[in-house]
Amino acid sequence: MSPIKPLKLSAFALLVLAGCSATVQAQVSTAKNFITAPAAVVKKAPLSENELKRWSHLDLIKDSIPGMSVDKAYAELLQGKTGQKVIVGIVDSGVDIEHEDLKGMIWTNPKEIPGNGIDDDKNGYIDDVNGWNFLGDAVRENLEMTRIVKKGDDGSAQYKAALEQYNEKYEKALKDKQQVDFLLDVHATIKKQLNKTTYKLEDLSTITSTDSKVLQSKNIMTQIFGNAGPTFDPEADFEEYREQVYDQLNYNLNKEFDGRKIVGDNPNDIKNTNYGNNVVFGPDKEKALHGTHVAGIIAQVRGNNLGGDGVANNVEILTVRAVPDGDEYDKDIALAIRYAVDNGAKVINGSFGKSFSPQKEWVYDAIKYAAKKDVLIVHAAGNDGYNIDETKNINYPNDSKDNVKEFADNVITIGAINKEYGETVVAGFSNFGKINVDVFAPGEEIYATVPNNKYKYLQGTSMASPNAAGVAVLIRSYYPKLKAAQVKKILMDSGVALPAKVVLGENPNPDEKPVAVSSAESSKTAKMVNAYNALLMAEKMSKK
Repeated sequence: MSPIKPLKLSAFALLVLAGCSATVQAQVSTAKNFITAPAAVVKKAPLSENELKRWSHLDLIKDSIPGMSVDKAYAELLQGKTGQKVIVGIVDSGVDIEHEDLKGMIWTNPKEIPGNGIDDDKNGYIDDVNGWNFLGDAVRENLEMTRIVKKGDDGSAQYKAALEQYNEKYEKALKDKQQVDFLLDVHATIKKQLNKTTYKLEDLSTITSTDSKVLQSKNIMTQIFGNAGPTFDPEADFEEYREQVYDQLNYNLNKEFDGRKIVGDNPNDIKNTNYGNNVVFGPDKEKALHGTHVAGIIAQVRGNNLGGDGVANNVEILTVRAVPDGDEYDKDIALAIRYAVDNGAKVINGSFGKSFSPQKEWVYDAIKYAAKKDVLIVHAAGNDGYNIDETKNINYPNDSKDNVKEFADNVITIGAINKEYGETVVAGFSNFGKINVDVFAPGEEIYATVPNNKYKYLQGTSMASPNAAGVAVLIRSYYPKLKAAQVKKILMDSGVALPAKVVLGENPNPDEKPVAVSSAESSKTAKMVNAYNALLMAEKMSKK
């Protein structure tokens, strides 16, 4: 599903956050000057609001939070230094380029005269001043498996696999609809009882009633609040959940729906490139939420007392809208990567993914093109809690035709961690795999820009990927002679070790303690991205 969605509510439990105090064992590295996981990490009390907004920038040693040590890097390694501007391609659902906290970080095409209706730079895209929108006015779309199924049985293994997954997903969506309808009824009961739309856990204790439905609703909401994070908002989060479930049934899995018709191209013809427009946030700016959040994680202005802080300071965001609310088309992704490369991007973030890729060779060719042009592609591992080394769980696009051997050295795949260092540090929703996931980065409850000058917490490997991409930008800014493959190696090798044992994937039995396995099973490195260490390694590598 693309863009990769934040983790959603379950019927009686949300994310379980870090406990107030505990001690966990960790591996110890002996690398000189590097931040390493200490023998024991004593958890802090619950984070303050400011700490929560910036936890991915904090430091495991100083703050006991497995952030990326971004603040430490700026304070101790980048003070007084001037880096080069780095263009970052955001291939996503669109970006609100007018956001107050992104305005000064938006790429402008120096070869294009705005608004003259002429393709000044002769690249095939008229007035592409801040990027390009390959989706035009399209917003919602089928999943790729839906598109395959509705074409009919062609006797292929792909059709058979798509049909099986489609049926499973459709059945699950129907159950999710029952669940969300039930939760909305519970929420409505509480709202009516309290006579207000927004409420907190403490408000529930004021409810007294002999009505069994009211009492049941009170108990359910008390359980949910007890397991939810401090940012839980029943009104907003239930509505977001409802929208996701209903969109799945009405659009993503609806074989009668044709989201592409409005675009006007032939998505099965890679040579048909004259489509889309220059409105990079799309027809509905609110629908550019995902891409705007991703852009903010990398580039929102540091230290301006607005929202959160971006990881990188010398950055220009080049927006390529190619990811609908549903699954992206291979053609759009291939052209989007090429567009970003041709317009100077040195890092491309891809917080999207899907289970089937009928024209994956087009994307593979674009990845190889980016490799030749020395462009690093940072890609989200996916949010299904799956081992993507297993063929049935492949998350496209990938950089391996056989799911084992890489055909390019410029793609890095990022899993997600949460803010509690210990056996459960890998986010339950994060995909994993010791072959196909490279390293982890913060991806749970990340605070960043969303459209119309707003800010929001979102979570998913969609958020982990731009956190890692932000560190890649720092390296490419301050050590511009290093190649994309070297930056990838630095991000992987310089990370802080995960604990020796970690829990991977969603726990199928919430009543039982999840089983921890060797962290070597999590990824190629069993590490978490660390900006401070990465810059130290970049300094050393650049001198060789």
